[in-house]
Amino acid sequence: MALRVAVQMDPIESINIDADSTFALMLEAQARGHALWHYHVRHLSLRAGRVIAHAHPVTVRRERGNHFTFGAPVELDLARDADVVLMRQDPPFDMAYITATHILEHIHPRTLVVNDPASVRNAPEKLFVTHFPDLMPETLVTADVAQIRAFRARHGDIIIKPLFGNGGAGVFHIRPDDPNLNALIEMFTERSREPLVVQQYLPAVRLGDKRVILVDGEAMGAINRVPAEGEARSNMHVGGRPEPTTLTAREREICARIGPELRQRGLIFVGIDVIGGYLTEINVTSPTGLQELARFDGVFLERAIWDAIEARRR
Repeated sequence: MALRVAVQMDPIESINIDADSTFALMLEAQARGHALWHYHVRHLSLRAGRVIAHAHPVTVRRERGNHFTFGAPVELDLARDADVVLMRQDPPFDMAYITATHILEHIHPRTLVVNDPASVRNAPEKLFVTHFPDLMPETLVTADVAQIRAFRARHGDIIIKPLFGNGGAGVFHIRPDDPNLNALIEMFTERSREPLVVQQYLPAVRLGDKRVILVDGEAMGAINRVPAEGEARSNMHVGGRPEPTTLTAREREICARIGPELRQRGLIFVGIDVIGGYLTEINVTSPTGLQELARFDGVFLERAIWDAIEARRR
């Protein structure tokens, strides 16, 4: 079937075409004969009950410096003029992001939004995972300074991070002899009223933080992300090194536990993070890793994602 696909993403001119998962999804859609439009979330509007996007028809190609061509801008009524919307703008998961999910709820599922906007809103990465506490390292979500100090006294070695951060921003490893905990708490609380996430530090992170990709609830591939020397974070944005890997029995158990819930919520493309056999995050906003997996294993999961989208449209 030929679908009309509107892609809600960050500016396409600035992406890295060798790493960007949205670009891989667009290439696959185009290869299947689907028509593509691109728009930024700033150009999404709700007007008299209609969801409107100021968009450009776009063609894409794997050619550095010349990877897209825009057509003349158009006003898309996303309920009438689109069959699928890919919601792929990067976090942070702030009120602007949440507002976009509310707007897109007006058209879903008549126009299929991937991932389901209500489920994205109700499944923040660092909170959705807490519904599976037996799969996680011990974790505290709080703004109570006394609780944070007690958690640190119990575990000694901890990770502290913002609840709605992304890309490794604001993640700190606090060792037992580190005197900076109070200053960090003050810095976070002065900037935001949100609770913090405090987790037991997992030394196994030195061996890598595994990103497992699930498509419609099924585990289909993984890459390992190894932190750079002297760095506590494994995110590729901050120098983490991707490596090929396979899934362990424990990781398959984790995926089997969470998969049905992802499928039920309409979360078609999900990336989970696993360190040393512990689930740490469930990423549903704009997961990455497709191109790294293709390079390592020759597995093109954008094909499986589009198979799932087309099956839901049918």
